[in-house]
Amino acid sequence: MRPYFEEMPVFGSAMNAGQIKSAEENVKHIREVEGQLKKEAEKVKLAGFSEEKINARGQMTVWQRLNYLLDPGTWCPLHSLYNPEENQEGTTNVVDGIGKISGRWAVVIGFDNKVLAGAWLPGQSENILRVTNLAKRLNVPLVWLVHCSGVKLTQQEKFYANRRGGGATFFRHAELNQAGVPILAAIYGTNPAGGGYQGISPTVLFAHKDCNIAVGGGGILSGMSPKGYFDEDGAEALIHAAKQYKAKPPGSVEIHYDATGFFRYVYDEETQVLDGVKEYMRSIPAYHPKFFRVAEPKAPRFQAEDIYRLVPFNQKQIYDFDQVLARIVDGSEHLEFKPDYGPEIYAGLVKIDGFLVGVIGNRQGWLGEGYPEYADYPGIGGKLYRQGLIKMNEFVTLCGRDRVPIIWFQDTSGIDVGDIAEKAELLGLGQSLIYSIQATDVPQLLLVLRKGTAAAHYVMGGPTANRHNALTLGVATTEIYVMHGETAAAASFSRRLVKEKDAGKPLQPVIDKMNQMAQEYYDNSRPAYCARKGFVDEVVKMSEIRRYLAAFAGCVYQNPKSICPQHQMLTPRVIKG
Repeated sequence: MRPYFEEMPVFGSAMNAGQIKSAEENVKHIREVEGQLKKEAEKVKLAGFSEEKINARGQMTVWQRLNYLLDPGTWCPLHSLYNPEENQEGTTNVVDGIGKISGRWAVVIGFDNKVLAGAWLPGQSENILRVTNLAKRLNVPLVWLVHCSGVKLTQQEKFYANRRGGGATFFRHAELNQAGVPILAAIYGTNPAGGGYQGISPTVLFAHKDCNIAVGGGGILSGMSPKGYFDEDGAEALIHAAKQYKAKPPGSVEIHYDATGFFRYVYDEETQVLDGVKEYMRSIPAYHPKFFRVAEPKAPRFQAEDIYRLVPFNQKQIYDFDQVLARIVDGSEHLEFKPDYGPEIYAGLVKIDGFLVGVIGNRQGWLGEGYPEYADYPGIGGKLYRQGLIKMNEFVTLCGRDRVPIIWFQDTSGIDVGDIAEKAELLGLGQSLIYSIQATDVPQLLLVLRKGTAAAHYVMGGPTANRHNALTLGVATTEIYVMHGETAAAASFSRRLVKEKDAGKPLQPVIDKMNQMAQEYYDNSRPAYCARKGFVDEVVKMSEIRRYLAAFAGCVYQNPKSICPQHQMLTPRVIKG
């Protein structure tokens, strides 16, 4: 298959001086948003006690543990701003992402021991669920840095129970083990109750000499009261019991290494625990990259910095998606699928770090005379029409057949609407695409490049496709909403305007409400909001897009569950014809 993959057709072109100069204002807007997001992420990182205070206790912070554990330059953080319950701590109290350990990709997550000693907080269970899903979908190890004081008892009702509550983690760990996905846990500090199960549910436990795990911690054991209420005698008893269990918490190394044998290894130094994890990661099943690479990795022919100029901050301006993609993929090369069919959609095979990946993205602008063929109105890029939906169905199905992961680039205003569109079967074709995605069983990633709107956000690989969507990324230009705020305001208040006008009443009060609604849509769809609420798993810099996609491709091809031999692939042959 070398003739297909080693030298694919080149696409894209260099920006001229005039284009570069005219886009300086655009660059400024995007970098401002990126700067704001960076500040928000730093606030989360600095939450809780200072690094100096934690170190004075003889402990490393979760960030120091990560820095020691991970191969330099490989960390791709996720959920940096995720805080769906708006916790006063500013965090769900876990830190997670994708990175390499001893040359192997892994999903890594750790409790932030600077904040309430790593306690469970609202939103944390959903965060962890996303992380366990990611390890399962990518079929790579899950590595835990466990340091969890259990439940934040004053808010237990927000996360303890329910179908997706705190206990779901332990069942997901069992599911990962049954699926052959190993979970390695480096265990530090005191881990009672939920922290104890967090410590015992992984596959291999690497323990620090001062750590413990237990069904109930000292605070629970000392807090039992047979009276059903508290008085002064009860308070004195609590004081006595608390002193006892503070001195010797249950579930120490003497219990879980010497007696139960739950701890596989125990180490004197914190860094030695991480060295133990590193050693095991060297033995994790993983193919050498040459097994799946279709060509040697190449840098794009054009600079990633150009993306700041090519993608308009103004959602109403058009741009050339192909030019953006040419700055992300190896050698700015591709094999485009059906270029003369469904012009609103780009679909094609590209290489990321030498690995074959399918890409689907929205093209923008006027789509030419007589398109869509079923209508008497002009087609505009960003919207989905009959041919585009059929094209995506076919390409997704072929990628599934060839075991090629898919990366989606979304900038869509939705699916074409109206009776004409219904007669063209767009409703059914949208659901057909969902069926096709579900049938692939290959990992997929979504990057919302600008607009993620209406049902198109679902059908184009959105996070709702959570059996196959491994990650959803945003950038500084991302907006996600059911429709644009101005459209929503018009839809909500147009009839009201007619009534007020017919009644001879002033229109300004209604106009004010429309403007308020449009502003709320804008505020609740911007990148920081999307990151906090989990609409995206991370907002990345424009210049970092390729690095995240390379991490995704590396994970997908590290230890796939199924293989299509390169010489038996059909998609490149269909493209060639």
